[in-house]
Amino acid sequence: MQHRDAGDWPILKEYNQDHLARIALPLGGIGTGTVSIGGRGDLRDWEIMNRPAKGFVPRSGRNVAPFFALFVKSADGTVTTRAIEGPIELEDYEGATGCVAPNHGLPRFRQCGFATAYPLGQVLLSDPDVPVKVRIEAFNPLIPGNSDASGIPIAILRFVLTNHADQILTASICGSLPNFIGADSTTNVMKANRNLFRTGEHVQGIFMDSEGVDPGDGRWGTMALTTVADARVSYRTAWANLSWGDSLLDFWDDFSEDGALEERESPGVDSPMASLATGLEIAPGETQEVTFLITWHFPNRQTWTPTRDETGSECCEDPNRIGNYYATCYSDAWDVAEQILPRLPELETETVRFVRAFCETSLPEVVKEAALFNLANLRSQTCFRTEDGRFFGWEGCHDHGGCCHGSCTHVWNYEQATAFLFGELAQSMRNTEFTHAMREDGLMSFRVNLPMRRAMEFNRAAADGQMGCLMKLYRDWQLSGDDELLRELWPGARKALEFCWLEGGWDADHDGVMEGCQHNTMDVEYYGPNPQMGAWYLGALRAGEEMARYLGETEFAERCHALFENGRQWIDEHLFNNEYYEHEIRPPEGQQETVPGLQVGMGAHDLTEPELQLGAGCLVDQLVGQYMAHVCGLGYLLDPQNIRQTLLSIMKYNFKQGFHDHFNHMRSYVLGDESALLMATYPLGRRPKRPFPYYNEVMTGFEYSAAIHMLYEGQTENGLRCIGAIRDRYDGRKRNPFNEAECGHHYARAMASWAAVLALTGFHYSGVDQAMTFTAQDGSWFWSNGYAWGTCHQKTTRDGIEVNLHVLHGTLTLKRLELVSVGEVVMDAPRTIRCGEHAHLVTRR
Repeated sequence: MQHRDAGDWPILKEYNQDHLARIALPLGGIGTGTVSIGGRGDLRDWEIMNRPAKGFVPRSGRNVAPFFALFVKSADGTVTTRAIEGPIELEDYEGATGCVAPNHGLPRFRQCGFATAYPLGQVLLSDPDVPVKVRIEAFNPLIPGNSDASGIPIAILRFVLTNHADQILTASICGSLPNFIGADSTTNVMKANRNLFRTGEHVQGIFMDSEGVDPGDGRWGTMALTTVADARVSYRTAWANLSWGDSLLDFWDDFSEDGALEERESPGVDSPMASLATGLEIAPGETQEVTFLITWHFPNRQTWTPTRDETGSECCEDPNRIGNYYATCYSDAWDVAEQILPRLPELETETVRFVRAFCETSLPEVVKEAALFNLANLRSQTCFRTEDGRFFGWEGCHDHGGCCHGSCTHVWNYEQATAFLFGELAQSMRNTEFTHAMREDGLMSFRVNLPMRRAMEFNRAAADGQMGCLMKLYRDWQLSGDDELLRELWPGARKALEFCWLEGGWDADHDGVMEGCQHNTMDVEYYGPNPQMGAWYLGALRAGEEMARYLGETEFAERCHALFENGRQWIDEHLFNNEYYEHEIRPPEGQQETVPGLQVGMGAHDLTEPELQLGAGCLVDQLVGQYMAHVCGLGYLLDPQNIRQTLLSIMKYNFKQGFHDHFNHMRSYVLGDESALLMATYPLGRRPKRPFPYYNEVMTGFEYSAAIHMLYEGQTENGLRCIGAIRDRYDGRKRNPFNEAECGHHYARAMASWAAVLALTGFHYSGVDQAMTFTAQDGSWFWSNGYAWGTCHQKTTRDGIEVNLHVLHGTLTLKRLELVSVGEVVMDAPRTIRCGEHAHLVTRR
């Protein structure tokens, strides 16, 4: 599609009025929580108090939810007042007392559309009875390579009004927000909340705090609703406390009279409603805009593994408090607004620069959509940063709480967005894994308890999780070129590999093949050699070999290499059935021989004939280790021909069009006429009576890993078809385009989608070798290494391929640029390209 701009913002995807119901674009930074703007312009899912809160919309003491309203008065005296929202969805019309939608009785616009290129969301509103068109521009800064600027607790709402009448209009925009400090989606401890009008250096508006909520509570904090300091404003710090819904009637009458507000008093209301209005005049054909900021500051994040046994510690009085990094950057919600408003032009420019650069590349639209929209997961309640800046993540979010704690290694293995966009956050995870979550014998706890002094309490290992972390360490070292990172974490990494070889461990016979008790991302233990764990192990051996060799540990590197060669040969010879790789189930000889910590207790109970195994199934991500090896640039782990045939078989046997006839005894993420890649099928029969639990399901992160692997192997049509099937399911009507679920909303594994960008561009960067690689293909391509980003423009000429490499953020050091299958440009000395600069190179054939 052609990327049209509404205002100055790029648009990647547009949704018509029939596809708005499920849209909820999260507005908030990394680790700050979010409030979402709905497809019709409403504010929903207020998840700002340190926990998920899907469906939660706060209400005032008189049951009024947050909303923005428009007042317009024509020169002839005609007055129009509307909520700045589109029509209510039909499914919300019926309830025990009528419509169930918040603020259902407010007049609103007849026509609505939604245009977006995450994190930029635009609600387009019009009505033949309203003399202005309204565009809501909503966003939170997202600047790869700058996690602080991408971690601001703010929702920026700009209301752009265009006068399509033939006379001057007097207009006013009013935002109303209850002070709900102390109330989230599960409990309400609101008491003595108060609103205060303030005028600061840069902003003016309503500051919200509480005198009654416990200052140590996770729901204690501050909020603010503000606009620019020089705007013409009126306000209420409270609404009239009237019965029978007349509080809303009083507000509506007041605002509809002249677009200005008169103060009210509401003593004894624990959740007073605040309103802030700003007025303007709009000439015929003119466009004007008003900006509001919603900011918040809730410092008391609690651990995901609370304990009642500790009575305190040196670091804090509350043993379960871990805090929020963002709260150390601002003193309260007012400070957020004061600091950010003067920086807003710069932050918006940088955000738009990133989004525009990405959207204008030559990548397929569906790849851009999958990669970009899933970045919302990084800024959902799935992710947070503790006060020391460390980055952590749930697997996903249930409606009212996190799902599956601990930065689960076997889930976070799949995603690539963090490392390639925010390298310092990825490094933080590696530091936690290899220095705090390691047992002395090399077991890595695949879930981390918090605070950090309790990191190893879980004390269980996942075979795929631990092997994937070794590959991620190699990836992050290469992207950063940070030898100190490698030297610091290598002792733990070496232990993590040596742990495989313990008696009773994963590879106790030292043959390069995992046969032991292998807990994994299917939440069970596999017994016997299988392709999924086998490929992860081979990838870890390759990564270990490369890191050891670089550090001068030649003997260890050679041992890794020998195990790798033996393991790959055995798996190709014994597990490949000429169509795909199978799992050879081998019951363990005795449970007492298993290394402590390998059994989690969710898998087989009868180890003489273990249930919950893969067996002869064709598994969707059986080669996920190879997918990761391609991302890391570690080469082929198994026979390339076998790999390509396996992917063809996955497409043949696992891709299903239409699910009307599909039986699924677990969770349903695909229904009806939709298409998807099934987790596993048994085309050759021999299905275990009780296979691993999820075999009949569909989950997007697994689908992405297989589809992107297809792209890497040149099976582009199949890969894009699979990605397209995913995004067709998240179409705004059936599901939220910014929330791909697995075990919870905003599931981390879905951020594997970023790797499609890498696969189609052939992008690799080594900060160690100061080398960058692309596939040779004409077009414009986006690149990022976690610290810098930009574009690469390629054009074939008679002399070769002309390359213009632009750096749009950060600094890039480059000594060699290679175009696969064409050639390379080697520079006499490393060249430093800074933000705003570009390098013009020609790669000769």
